[in-house]
Amino acid sequence: MAGRSAPTGRRIRVATELRKLRERSGLTATEAARLHGIGQGQLSNIEAARFGVSGERLRAMAQNYECSDHAFVEALVDMVKDRKRGWWSEYQELLPMSLLDLAELEHHAHRLRGAITAHIPGLLQNADHAREIFRQHVPEIPPSDVEHRVSFRMKRQGVLRGAEPTPYQALIHEAALHTEVGGSGTARSQLQHLLDMSEQDHITIQVIPFKAGAIPGSGQSIYYAYGPVPELDTVHLDQSHGLAYLDAEIQLHNYRTLFSRIEDAALSPEDTRDLIHHIGQHL
Repeated sequence: MAGRSAPTGRRIRVATELRKLRERSGLTATEAARLHGIGQGQLSNIEAARFGVSGERLRAMAQNYECSDHAFVEALVDMVKDRKRGWWSEYQELLPMSLLDLAELEHHAHRLRGAITAHIPGLLQNADHAREIFRQHVPEIPPSDVEHRVSFRMKRQGVLRGAEPTPYQALIHEAALHTEVGGSGTARSQLQHLLDMSEQDHITIQVIPFKAGAIPGSGQSIYYAYGPVPELDTVHLDQSHGLAYLDAEIQLHNYRTLFSRIEDAALSPEDTRDLIHHIGQHL
């Protein structure tokens, strides 16, 4: 697989926010470029994430756009200043770029929430469960690539470990707990892994029981990454045709509302552990 030549998801987000600021200011690209003292082509490349931008230039652009939200601007500046290569760059020759962007998103998130109906969330899978999931991929993944994906998924879980782990809430449908991925032995091991993870203070696992009936968002995997300020939150959707990232203000609002409604339908963390334990005993 070819190395990365496209911009990272993080740079694309900065470019998107700069374009939004310009549009809210009412300036055309030509007017804005003149105001910044650059060519229109250079501005277009910045807004398309083909060119990066320094923190100083970003502050100047925000000022020209009359953005008075200091916390938001400084959060963007922090994003462009942090240019260290993350551990996920080791996989750029091996895995799709969308997966690298997901690891980058998780690494920088201040808080994570996931709602899923079909399977156990990736951040809570053990290696045997993850391996079996990848073996069922269509089109088929070569065995060596399966192992690359398993190791990548296990490294992604590093955000839940360490001195300052990222707070994580997982809302999982009961159906996923009954699915014997890899057979009963692997399924029991995975359920015990969920129980072990649920004992950690920064991890909240809640099951959506069958009796909850219809819930919003069913049929899709939804991931919500909280940024340093609400405007930089991101919704990640895992769909059959690929990954999608949403960041429009109305989309963020709608998905925050959706998560609240799903959480209302879910069991408490304590009742969730009891149910997982019960299911594991009967596999």
